[in-house]
Amino acid sequence: MNPAPVNSETPLTLMAVHAHPDDESLSTGGILARYAAEGARIVLVTCTDGGAGDDAGGVKPEDEAHDRDAVIAERRLELERSCEVLGVTDLEMLDYRDSGMMGWAQNDEPGSFWTTPVEDGAARLGELFRRYQPQVVVTYDPNGFYGHPDHIQAHRITVAAAEQTGIPAKLYYTAVPRSRMRDFATRLREFGVEVPEPEDNGPREEWGTPDEEITTYIDVADVAGKKYDSLQCHASQADNVFFLKMGRDTFAEVMGVEAFVRARDRTGAPVPESDLFAGLR
Repeated sequence: MNPAPVNSETPLTLMAVHAHPDDESLSTGGILARYAAEGARIVLVTCTDGGAGDDAGGVKPEDEAHDRDAVIAERRLELERSCEVLGVTDLEMLDYRDSGMMGWAQNDEPGSFWTTPVEDGAARLGELFRRYQPQVVVTYDPNGFYGHPDHIQAHRITVAAAEQTGIPAKLYYTAVPRSRMRDFATRLREFGVEVPEPEDNGPREEWGTPDEEITTYIDVADVAGKKYDSLQCHASQADNVFFLKMGRDTFAEVMGVEAFVRARDRTGAPVPESDLFAGLR
């Protein structure tokens, strides 16, 4: 597919492709809020319905009392509130069935995102690429950062849609530098959050992205409060909002920079860079 031309007349548009309601907050809440404040169009694509999340009171999906439909409805409301906080201008829901964590029975349920053919998901996402013409798209790396099946699938359909459409000009993967990951785990433990150590049996794997692979650091300190408030919107998912235990000030200190790996680029902007729209303004 011939790449779409980079057109300076097109309004700056940032699209984030995420797996579940609440994923937009932690790794990209800062860039969504920052570029919204700068006047860019912000498009959030959420691929699944979030139905494998916690029900009221923390009831897990394997519990008979878990009401999947109620979870979907609540998480949709939370997502809409988060979008208002961050300044998202367009929310697109693909509404695939939430696949749960790797190895869960939900992986193989009919309609799950994990079992959806990549070409099908890419075709739907490609339609959104053509409609919104984003110059910048952000999603997960090939491992979905930590191996979540829906994150991996979001990566796959995003890359396939980019190949099919020639859009965007710049494609990024979310990242947490390994050096920062070590400090981050230490800070969480200070606030009573248990962070498991990597397995000691076999080769020791470190979490996060090797620092030398990071191409882009975005200063989001000025909008860290919005990122905090966005995460707070997803209160039903207690396992995912434990970062709020830091309190607003420490959260802003720890989460004031978001890092990315620039995977594809047609602008020729030099790296390292401090602006996702470098080469496009």
